Amino acid sequence: MQTKISFIEAFRYWLKLGFISFGGPTGQIAIMHRDMVEKKKWIDEDHFLQALNFCMLLPGPEAQQLAIYIGWLLHGIKGGMVSGLFFILPSIFILWGLSWLYASYGHVPAVEAFFYGLKPAVAAIVAEAVIRIGKKSLINEVLISLAALSFIGIYFLHIPFPVIILSAGIIGYAGGRLLPAKFAVTGNNKPSKPSEYVIDDSSSSISTSANWKHSLKVVAVCLPLWFLPIILLGMGRGWDDIFVDIGVLFSKAAMVTFGGAYAVLAYISQQAVGHYAWIQPEQMIDGLGLAETTPGPLIMVTQFVGYLAAFTNAHGLQPAVAGAIGGLLTTWVTFVPCFMWIFVGAPYVERVRKNVKLGAALSAITAAVVGVVLNLSVFFAYHTLMPEGKGFDWYALAASVVAFAGMVRFKWGMIPVIIGSAFAGYIWKLIV
Repeated sequence: MQTKISFIEAFRYWLKLGFISFGGPTGQIAIMHRDMVEKKKWIDEDHFLQALNFCMLLPGPEAQQLAIYIGWLLHGIKGGMVSGLFFILPSIFILWGLSWLYASYGHVPAVEAFFYGLKPAVAAIVAEAVIRIGKKSLINEVLISLAALSFIGIYFLHIPFPVIILSAGIIGYAGGRLLPAKFAVTGNNKPSKPSEYVIDDSSSSISTSANWKHSLKVVAVCLPLWFLPIILLGMGRGWDDIFVDIGVLFSKAAMVTFGGAYAVLAYISQQAVGHYAWIQPEQMIDGLGLAETTPGPLIMVTQFVGYLAAFTNAHGLQPAVAGAIGGLLTTWVTFVPCFMWIFVGAPYVERVRKNVKLGAALSAITAAVVGVVLNLSVFFAYHTLMPEGKGFDWYALAASVVAFAGMVRFKWGMIPVIIGSAFAGYIWKLIV
């Protein structure tokens, strides 16, 4: 087995990862897998995949939570804090600047033309994500059926996402007992090589933290940190203020939205667009386009939503100041819970991670998430091709098809597709 990794070595890697983590959750997970499993040999394949499936079970961004989990495995609480913080820190400041630019100049024709070009790329990226996630997760007819039922449930029957996830978990747990070959598919069944990895089955376990005293300590620290900004803003500006609404909405999203950024967007769109009328559907797509162009988790689109909501609706403050408070408040209440989920739950997962029935439940949940991502793909495609009040957009259809075919058939990278689509949209707007 390799010697223990120094904290400084891990620190340098987490700092680097924060700046190169493009490509959304699937791209970020692929980067971590390539670096930590294949190149650095920090964690073995089975351990990595089982940690990933646990993170997919949690509300919030699975890629960032996976980074926290592995950082915790390497260096305990301080390792998880560093890995989770640096995963999002660069994107916080980059998206802050982009949100200001959009809110201040988004309706300048030249800027608006670039954002118009982003929409078909985003629609294609989400559709391509369905295929990538599905190829990895839906390896038999049972899991394909679960994904289809998940899509039908959320798209046509409007079943809440937590209900779908809970149902999938129960089905997977039962399936692990009755049809283990169809459900117990996490990990690889090849024998591991303990001597190659820093973290493997022969490593000393840190599941000793799986006790109620440790869990209560984590909750006692994280809960006050989570809600402190909302309380201070409520006391200072009143409990009916928009900042309180923003804090409460995104705190609820942190608790009830499962499956990462793609899943959270359905809930945020319903609330921010439909219930509060803070932003328009097209602005939601613009926000995802901005989040796609920056490193860090795609759930950072929530910072964009919080920024726009406060920029246009907060009273008594300069719009840019209000937007900054709204965006940073959104980011705070979105990500603080992620640390709590991992620091409380990971020790218990380490204790039971060899449980076949748990692996079956996580496999079923992963399949259900594919159906939810497909639902989001349909949502974005509809609002891209049928912008409100403007009829069918034939250019958007053509651009989406080209971007989708390029990524699937010719393996175009996400960033070139986004940049190319933005410039193509700009040129198209100049022509027409």
